[in-house]
Amino acid sequence: MAFTIRQLQFFIAVAEQGTVSGAAQNLSISQSSVTEAIKELENDLGVELFERHPRGLNITHKGHQFLRHATKILADVSDARRSFSSEKAASGGRLQLGVTSLVAGYVLSDLLARYRRAYPGVEVSAIEDNGDYLEHLLIGGKLDIAVMVTSNLRDRTALQSEILEVSAYRLWLPLGHPLAGADIISIGDIASEPLIMLTVDEIEENTGKLLTAIGAKPHVAFRTRSVEAVRSLVATGAGVALLPDLVYRPWSLEGDRIESRDISGSLPVVQVGMVWRRGSGLPQAARDFIGLAQSQRMVRQRPDKIGR
Repeated sequence: MAFTIRQLQFFIAVAEQGTVSGAAQNLSISQSSVTEAIKELENDLGVELFERHPRGLNITHKGHQFLRHATKILADVSDARRSFSSEKAASGGRLQLGVTSLVAGYVLSDLLARYRRAYPGVEVSAIEDNGDYLEHLLIGGKLDIAVMVTSNLRDRTALQSEILEVSAYRLWLPLGHPLAGADIISIGDIASEPLIMLTVDEIEENTGKLLTAIGAKPHVAFRTRSVEAVRSLVATGAGVALLPDLVYRPWSLEGDRIESRDISGSLPVVQVGMVWRRGSGLPQAARDFIGLAQSQRMVRQRPDKIGR
């Protein structure tokens, strides 16, 4: 039996949530339906997609590879449905985009690829910079839209935003770290751990605030703007990291395993969204970009619309 779109949707939900119960709650379906779909998918592919453990599921290396294919398949299906859902506006035009460093490779790349396929005649230009500067360009009319972290948006009176994804902070650990087996991990438990600090967007600021709140001074072992560097350093035991789940991948470039664990207590979340100037007459190319992003978000939130 060939795998189905619905099975792919359930697989992605489990990979994102880390538990069958979390995926079932997010999809508003029964846990047994999710479990059955994942088993059928594994049988069809002939590989184990998840490692089962008492706290939930860890995606395997093969599962991580298949996740990229599954995500692309769903995006292609969404594009196909969208191409017949309504008449497209004139294929020409120009779109000027901005993006912050944290989301450039994790949100914009896929979204921009689908936009180019749907509107090949639009000339797209994009720049990467910090949030403050992108806000300045948006207000000045130099950019149509920015895809950026919106949880620390400064000028909400002049700018309008729409959230695409919300990502919680989690602890990254090397394989075999003593905290990986703990039932509950608190911020205090990592106060004395060497930290690998990502210095893009508000990550360093939020991590510092969390540790300062418990009276601990962050023990920073390494600062970097590269997420891949963080993965490699954590995987080889140079330290731990506290980062939004948005950028988590279970393997470093060298193929070493990285564990991810929840932290108890109240932690901030990272909101990623689209931002544009309030009250401005957006060009058709920008409105199409917003519409495509909205449709993709709905596909992820409402899988029943494709599986039928």
